[in-house]
This record gives sequence, structure tokens and C-alpha cells, in this order.
Amino acid sequence: MFDSLFNALPVALQLGSVVSLFVGTLVGILIGALPGLNPVMAIALMLPLTYGFDPVIALGLVAGIYNGSMYGGAIPAILLKIPGTPAAIATTFDGYPMTRNGQGGLALKTACWSSAIGGIISAIALMTLAPLLAQVTLAFGPTEYFWVAVFGLVSIAVLVGSDISKGMLSALLGVIIGLVGVDTISGAERYTFDSLYLSGGVDLIIVLIGLYAIPPVLEMAEKSNATYYDAGSFKVDASGNAFGLIRQHWRTWTRSSLIGVSVGILPGAGGNLAALLSYNEAKRKSTNPESFGTGNPVGVAAAESGNSADNASAMIPSLTLGIPGNLVAALVLGALMIHGLQPGPQLFTKSPDVVFGFMWQMLFTAMLLLLLGGMVATRLFAQVLRMPTALLVPTTLVLMAVGVYTVKGNMTDLYVMLAFGLLGYLLHRLAFPLAPVVLGVLLGPMAEQNLRLAMLISQDNWGSLFTRPISQGIIALLLMVLSTQAWKILKKGRQN
Repeated sequence: MFDSLFNALPVALQLGSVVSLFVGTLVGILIGALPGLNPVMAIALMLPLTYGFDPVIALGLVAGIYNGSMYGGAIPAILLKIPGTPAAIATTFDGYPMTRNGQGGLALKTACWSSAIGGIISAIALMTLAPLLAQVTLAFGPTEYFWVAVFGLVSIAVLVGSDISKGMLSALLGVIIGLVGVDTISGAERYTFDSLYLSGGVDLIIVLIGLYAIPPVLEMAEKSNATYYDAGSFKVDASGNAFGLIRQHWRTWTRSSLIGVSVGILPGAGGNLAALLSYNEAKRKSTNPESFGTGNPVGVAAAESGNSADNASAMIPSLTLGIPGNLVAALVLGALMIHGLQPGPQLFTKSPDVVFGFMWQMLFTAMLLLLLGGMVATRLFAQVLRMPTALLVPTTLVLMAVGVYTVKGNMTDLYVMLAFGLLGYLLHRLAFPLAPVVLGVLLGPMAEQNLRLAMLISQDNWGSLFTRPISQGIIALLLMVLSTQAWKILKKGRQN
């Protein structure tokens, strides 16, 4: 299978792919630099526009936006103490104090190198671990895939957000949405209300754009103001050379990247957790921990390498098992499905050029950060922060409408997108996590279909779900996740 990895290298280096890598990385840095926008929203907007593209080109855009936005989020975090993305929260701890101390240029350069190193290590982990895991999953049958889907749903529902009950309800809502349309086993229609539009199910693109792109725009509109940042706020001087950064931070980069990779493999953890864990570990290992929070470059290096190392590693369970490690991974699964590709071990044998080409793209876009995220580009990207939200909100809404309409040319899609946008906004205001909804749409039908196939094969013997060794291992992991969360709840209750 590693032969397929190297055979896919020319595919990732074809002209269309290279152009998509550059464009995606530039767009990603711009999106990350704008507070209120995030990579999930950007990728959701781009997916409809890639409908007619080659899958490799579409995934190149996704890889560029993903890696680029992780670094882009550090720009406002360092210059204004405003995290451009949730994963950049830990970057503000020392990044902004460095700017106040006149070291904004050094902080940006440290963030750029740290993001690139974390992304490179994460991509290497994806290249080495995913093919091995894919070979293991070839032994999976309907029973194993049922438990994998249940594990993904439950783990995301209980790990994302502070309220487990709200997470479970969000996942259940996603499952219900995913069941709309024609039953793949019996061919009967369900939950369609005699609507021809719903007989084909709810389009995944519309769900993603509605839930993840519209709510942030509505929140930006609520906070819209006429405040403009002065151009002088973003004048930073280049400082610190590359060899000096490598000599100073290589231990921090290595440790934080390993933490980020480990967190990325866990479903639902996310780059913000990886960044915070990396920052705390760097502080714990430091001989001068009291300097953290006052402008220590090591804090920036730890946070940025940690959150970027989460990127590619989150794709490991996504590509091999069909369980998204985070929201962007869920969008990658959506991009694959849009182009007729089914995530899972068969993807590695039926479309090796696509899946292994995507791994190379994740590596190349991480490297591109060193070229496109340098000081000259940073000066340009920082100016994007001066764009007023009054201009940004309508522009983003128009892009959404155009993107959704171009997929099928159906006005009903726009109304459905708006409905999901209002639903996502309501759920967000009520503190319901949105990630379980999307994963319910993806994994709910997978769980149902494989459960029914398992029952057909075993002639309705429910005991067959618990007898296979791999199934027992997945059930054990599921029980471990549930028992861990139950223990945390009990412990919290005793403290209160």
C-alpha cells in the first residue's frame, strides 16, 4: 500500500492540483485572519464551487484552506489579542504580549514556522498510520461498521460541549435528518411528507453550509460596527532568523506536534484542545514557567505547532473508518461523497490516487506556509483585519447563495439552506453543539444500513453483534468513553 503512496505523488503535483494548493492556502490564511470566519465555514462555502472539479483538485483546495487558516488565525491573535480561529486561543497568551513588547514580527514568524512544522509532522503521521489502519479495517464487516458508527456518534456527542444530554440530542437530530429520503435497503420513502424534493434526501452540502456558514455570519451582523483599525497597528518588523528559531524551538515543536497528532486521532477533540495541552506541557517543562503569559516565544511555538499537528492526523479515522476526527474532517468526507467516493478501506484500493494524493497535498500545503506565510505576506494578510463587517456579511451571504444554487440550479436549495442556517443559529444560541448534528447525518445512515445488513446475514440474531472480537474491542472502547465521562460527572457533582 505504501507503493500507492509514492505512485500518487505525480497526481498531487499536476498543474491543477498545484494551483489549487496555492489558492487554497492563500484563501485559508485570509479566512483565518478574519475573526468570525473559520476554516469550516470557508470549506463549506468552497465545496459547491468544486462540484465539477476533479476530486484531487477539490481536495487540494480543502487541504490549503485547512492548513492556511490554522496559521492565519494566529495573525489577529498576535496583533490584536483576537483569536482568528478557536484553535488560536492559546496563541494569544504570549503572542499579544510579544506584540506589546515590540516583538510582533518575531511572534508572527515563530507562529508561521511552528504551524508549518506541526502540519508537516501531522501529514507524515497520516501517510504512515492511515494505510496501516486501512489494512486492518479490511477485516471489518457490517457488524464492525455498525459499532464504529455508534462509537463515532456517542464519542462526539459526549466529548463535544459541556452538556452530554445536549450533545446526544444534537446527534439524534442529525440521525433523523440523515434518514430522510429513500431507504437504501427496502427502497421505501420515509419522512418525505410526499415531497419529491425530499425523496432524494437532504443534500449534505446544504446541511453543512446552513449549519456552519450562516450562524457565524448572523453573529457578525449582530456585532457589526464602523470601527476601523489604523494601518499603523499592523506594521511589524522582521526579526529572528530561521536557523535561530529551529535551534530554539525544535524540542517544543517535537513535543507539541506529538501531542497534536495524538489529539487529532481522537474523535471530537479538536485543535483548540491540542493547542492548550501543548501550551501547558511547554510551560510545565520550562525552567522559567513564570515568563509564560508575559511574551515568551516558546508559548507561541507550542500553541501553533500543537493546533496544526491536529490537522492531518484528524483525517486518519476519517479516511479509514469514515469517522470524522473533527468538523473539517467531516467536510472532507462530504467532499469525497460529492465526487462519488465512499470513505473507508475500499477507498485505498478503489481510488488510491485520490486518497494518497490528498495526503501529499496536506504535506505540501504545510510546507507552503513557509513561502506564503512569511513576513511580506503577513503584512498584506494583516490588512484584511481592517475590512468592516458591514461589507463582509453581505459578501459572504452572496457567496453562499451562488455556491448552493450552482450545484443543481434549484431555488428550493436556497430556502432549505436558510432553514438549516436558522436552525444552526438557534442551536448555537441554546448552547447545543453543532458537530454531533453533522456527524449524525453522516454516521446515522451508516449505522442503520450496517445494522440491518448484519441482521439479514445472521437471520435476526442480535447476539451476533457481540460475538466478533473486533466488535468486542470497539464496544470496550465505547464503554470506556462512557464510563470516563460518567466518572467526571460524579466527581464534579461531589465537588459541588
